[in-house]
Amino acid sequence: MTPSVLHLWQGEFIDEAEAGRRLAGLPELAGRVLTRPVPTDVVLGACAAVARDLADPASALYGRLAGHLPAGEAAVVLAELAAALTREALERKLRRELGGLRPQRLTRPDARETVYEAWAPVGLLVHMAPGNAAAVAPLSVVEGLLAGNLNVLKTSSSDPGLALDLLAAIGAADPSGLTAERVIALRFPSSRRAWLEALCGQADAIAVWGGEDAVRAAGELAPPGCRVVEWGHRISFACLTRQAAGDDGVLDALAEDVCRLEQQACSSPQVVYLDTEDTGTEELFAFAGRFAERLAKVSAERPASSPPGTAERAEITTVHQLARLEQHLGLTRVFAAEEGSWRVLADTRPSLDASPLYRTVWVKPLPRHAVTATLRPMRRYLQTAAIGGDRADVAALSRALFAAGVTRVTPVGSMLESYEGEPHDGVYALQRYSRRVSVRATGADFRTVACLDDLVEPPVLPPAPDAPLLGKEGVQRALATLGPPHAHLYFRSGGSTGAPALSVFTCDDYGNQMRAAADGLLSAGFDPAHDRAANLFYCGGMYGSFISFFSILERLNATQLPIAAGPDHASVAEALVTHGADTVFGMPSYLWQLFHTEADRLRAYGGIRKVFYGGEHFTAEQRKVLSSEFGVEVIRSAAYGSTDLGPLGYQCAFAEGSVHHVLTDLHTLEILDPHEDRPVAPGEPGRLVFTSRARAGQRLERYEIGDLGRAVGGPCPCGSHVPRLELLGRYGDVVRVGTYSVNYRRVVRALEETLGYHGEAQLVVAPGAERERLTVRLDEQYAPGPEAVRAALTAEVAELAAAEAEGLVSLAVRAVRRDEFERTATSGKLRPVIDLR
Repeated sequence: MTPSVLHLWQGEFIDEAEAGRRLAGLPELAGRVLTRPVPTDVVLGACAAVARDLADPASALYGRLAGHLPAGEAAVVLAELAAALTREALERKLRRELGGLRPQRLTRPDARETVYEAWAPVGLLVHMAPGNAAAVAPLSVVEGLLAGNLNVLKTSSSDPGLALDLLAAIGAADPSGLTAERVIALRFPSSRRAWLEALCGQADAIAVWGGEDAVRAAGELAPPGCRVVEWGHRISFACLTRQAAGDDGVLDALAEDVCRLEQQACSSPQVVYLDTEDTGTEELFAFAGRFAERLAKVSAERPASSPPGTAERAEITTVHQLARLEQHLGLTRVFAAEEGSWRVLADTRPSLDASPLYRTVWVKPLPRHAVTATLRPMRRYLQTAAIGGDRADVAALSRALFAAGVTRVTPVGSMLESYEGEPHDGVYALQRYSRRVSVRATGADFRTVACLDDLVEPPVLPPAPDAPLLGKEGVQRALATLGPPHAHLYFRSGGSTGAPALSVFTCDDYGNQMRAAADGLLSAGFDPAHDRAANLFYCGGMYGSFISFFSILERLNATQLPIAAGPDHASVAEALVTHGADTVFGMPSYLWQLFHTEADRLRAYGGIRKVFYGGEHFTAEQRKVLSSEFGVEVIRSAAYGSTDLGPLGYQCAFAEGSVHHVLTDLHTLEILDPHEDRPVAPGEPGRLVFTSRARAGQRLERYEIGDLGRAVGGPCPCGSHVPRLELLGRYGDVVRVGTYSVNYRRVVRALEETLGYHGEAQLVVAPGAERERLTVRLDEQYAPGPEAVRAALTAEVAELAAAEAEGLVSLAVRAVRRDEFERTATSGKLRPVIDLR
């Protein structure tokens, strides 16, 4: 930004004349921009990119922004901005303040009802920034962006330009342009009334930072119905019990709070209260003397970063001299450095007085029984209170201080520190910059609609990252770098495609994924208001299916029977019948065994209407059996997912076979050529590569999951615009036999379509003396004759026919009992291919 370019308008730097012309069209601009929602994920990605640059002193952005700041402050301010703009910090803020990472999506808070709620932007949000805090202006605009608003920032004409350059960088980091179009930043003096009226006259909300005069002026400019969000000056103080007051460590920590930022922060202590019932004048003055000694020590170790100006020095002198005069009345006692670097003013009157700052502190008595009555008259201005005392003191004093109007209590020594997502002045900023909106819908059509936004347009997704492909081994290596903050829940995969692999999640990540999967289950036709669900997934051994679906059903407020898969099929069937289950969740192989082992009881019951499965697929013939023999009306995938990535897709009521909608709330999908690392043409099969965007801990970028699939084009009959994919099996479904690659899915399809076989099938490959042996295991209840099977396979699977014709493999068919099929110990999944070589 050059000196002649003063303003930022939707990513473009413009001069004074152009800004004046564009201001006249601000109302029409707001109408256009606000019709295009900006996903929070887009804003998070842009801010995270800028945060990485700010954390690197060698980056061009760091150097440019440092040039706008005093040399002694640049590193501190830029580090503060870098920390605040990280994805982790902003995601935590979203979760705390708006309840989730996608707060603008119209979803069902109670899945039993077709009532949709969301946080909507307040609209045109004007930010009036202070002139004495460089980081406040851009961070306030970022909060406005997270809430989805069109943001107009007003800074003073003397502003060095840090806010404009930083906001321009955030806009440039978003290739979609949605972030940049929501940011306007203007530098002009408050005396320019016409511009102020043009901004505020159209505002839906005004966020004003400053004193009472600034807040009053914003209120006068605000049109009727405009929300004025006040971030005004506040007073903070410390309360010490007699025991804490005698601890030099506590006093040193309090002196540190006084010296940091020269008391310029709203959370800096201006008064120290002694919480004792019988504090005498001499005891008060003696404590003030001891605290003065500690303040002198700390002040000498921390030279002042910014000396007071002429007006500030005049105020300090006035207060100091008045306190000295009142010493003659026995009301005060003054302790001060000879060179004037600090002052402790002891006063026997408990009323709250503002300090002239710059290391000037009042010391006053205030027994806890009088806290509320004494401080409540100043409730509009109270912010932080540091408490020095034991646990009981903290509990009792906090209650009294909150009643008086305090909004924040901290330990002594950390008054200026904060945590991610902390309320500011007693409120959440994102809620003040938003509106809570709702849609009450009626009719059966809405029961399978989890989110109304999906019916409007395809989701706007950030591009896949520019990163190398990641495989399972890379994921396992990366686990070693995850510390305790990012590893709360540990799961192991079932091991059906190899050795069991470990996956970890934060509790927030797990909760977010279960919410997304729950929405998908609504779309699949599960009705939590009426269905009685039995969870028959496998449990134990760190396997995640059972506990995950327990959590999903819990989030749906559904009625559930947490039975779990077990070898005692009779007791499972008895529980289903006794408790009136009409919906079952589980692995197809286990459910298939259950329905056939307990066929007579379940046919007589006739109450199982819905089957939701995961981990495997039912064949078309198996579906026919469940429908015709057991009366099942709905057979649908409960979710498409993996242990390491979590839920990846869901089926809607119109999905057929292995077609799923992609859970774009959580992931970005790429489909790459089976042999080259390039995208396939639309509709062509390829390798599925997922990037997990909603993970604070184990972030998986461009993870090659091992599945094959293709994009399904065209509109979905369910009305959702969320992209779809068709699963085509796994890489592991292809086994090399006699130099030929044989696809397990093709073998199953040949058995199903040619012979009408609807049991399970398993391939076993073993070495032989002269040639390799391929044995096809089939369920003895449904198995056709061996010769019929051999004929069907050699006719339909060309690779197998060629290998046998060339004498490279011997093909055998074996009918076995269901309990002879080999399954993974953890999940109970059927192992499709067993390689004994």
